[in-house]
Amino acid sequence: MKLVLALGSNLGDRDANLNNAIRLINSKIGSADKISGFYRTEPVGFVSDNYFLNSVVLVNTKLSVYQAFKATQKIEKILGRTTKSINGVHFDRIIDIDLLFYGNKILKTKNLTLPHPRLHLRNFVLDPLNEILPNFCKYLRMPS
Repeated sequence: MKLVLALGSNLGDRDANLNNAIRLINSKIGSADKISGFYRTEPVGFVSDNYFLNSVVLVNTKLSVYQAFKATQKIEKILGRTTKSINGVHFDRIIDIDLLFYGNKILKTKNLTLPHPRLHLRNFVLDPLNEILPNFCKYLRMPS
């Protein structure tokens, strides 16, 4: 199954954090078939002096969507993330891994919504997504 993940980091060695996340994705979730470049972006949804590095990864996985979600949460903990966003309040973070798409699955649970409900509003996701899936991404942008 094709899984698309968004990665972000704004604490510590951001390059190393994203590279370590990609390495763990390869070992715990599946083969990273396409990896965007790293994009330097301002924080969205909260104020911080720390800019983000963001990337999008296309993964070929044999895991179920729930297993993949659980694996991303475990990778975040392995890399040192201790605080999750609460009720839309965001914090600086070593790593953030969001599921954007899992094949063409549409899902809405308490902990997971697919496709990601705000991806079309986030250039820090759309720009790297467009890099690796340009024909797909053109349908996602909100009209100007």
